[in-house]
Amino acid sequence: MTPFSAYGLPGEPGDEAFWAAARTPAPLPAPDGGWTALFLWRGASPARVDFESRPGPLPLRRWGATDCWYAEVPLPARLRLTYRFLVDDEAYADPLNPLGAGGDRSILATPDAPPQPHWPAIGPGDVLPLPDTRIRWNSARLGGRRTVRVHAAGGGGPVVLLLDGDDWLYLHPAVTAFDAAVAAGEMPPVTLVFLPSGDRLTEFGCRPELWEAVRDELLPLVAECGLPADPGRLVVAGQSLGGLSALYAALEFPTLVSRVACQSGSFWWTPGAMESADPLGGPVGGTLAARLRERPDLSGLRIAFDVGEHETRMLPHCALAERLTEAAGATVRTSRSASDHDRAGWRHALLRDIAWALG
Repeated sequence: MTPFSAYGLPGEPGDEAFWAAARTPAPLPAPDGGWTALFLWRGASPARVDFESRPGPLPLRRWGATDCWYAEVPLPARLRLTYRFLVDDEAYADPLNPLGAGGDRSILATPDAPPQPHWPAIGPGDVLPLPDTRIRWNSARLGGRRTVRVHAAGGGGPVVLLLDGDDWLYLHPAVTAFDAAVAAGEMPPVTLVFLPSGDRLTEFGCRPELWEAVRDELLPLVAECGLPADPGRLVVAGQSLGGLSALYAALEFPTLVSRVACQSGSFWWTPGAMESADPLGGPVGGTLAARLRERPDLSGLRIAFDVGEHETRMLPHCALAERLTEAAGATVRTSRSASDHDRAGWRHALLRDIAWALG
């Protein structure tokens, strides 16, 4: 009897029957709740499994002198996460898992994780569809040139600005997901603007330059790109530092940003927090909580907040920002997703909350 028998793997670990049957990660219910997931790697060199939102990387153990490396990893209930294998300083998707995120990442969902409608299963070798419309943006305020892709889902409409846009283009199939949500009648037609990030810590900190550049440089280019686009009903969608920046924009640029979908906003942020030994250990709610306590008039703001139920250290920061934003007059929706701080877990909220923000 081997530890792999419980996961339904036949034969001797490392033989052809074993590898032919292997599909991972393989979850089993844990005695105290949650799950234990088996990860497997086949090769001659040591391997580690690296999670986007959990401590690691975690070394895998070798089974005897075989080519089988494995780890049994405890996971909580209701979790969707991104992971990869690290071997000889190279990153790889899991060849035994058909669900990928870009060329070198895979996605795990525990059996009790809720579904994510409209997001297709893609393999690590699949090439995601890219919008045909490209904007070459030479920004005087931000410096440098970047390529911004634009997609009219359902024929186009209100502008949806997706921060960290390259992640939604190349890792997660947002073009396909938005098209499907519009076709299903769960969202009105929208014009997606995929904004690639530069220096995230600089651009997404509480500074005005990004939003001045969006207002004065980018949106006029979008209006001229030849696709239907209504910047008067702009929705900004951001995650982590992008979520922080989206709420900052609603506070400081209210005539520009009045609809926001925010997932796991980094509301712990204060100037210099990233240089501290514990960035999340500062004042709850950080800089934006202090600004919100001044009770700015947010009666024109419609904002959806979502945060992962497993983000235990983020939750106090996010909960305070939610309460203070509502107290300042905004129309607020709050939810908790089956995720940690991981883009794979934010996908359902992204579609749902943008649709809600548009009313």
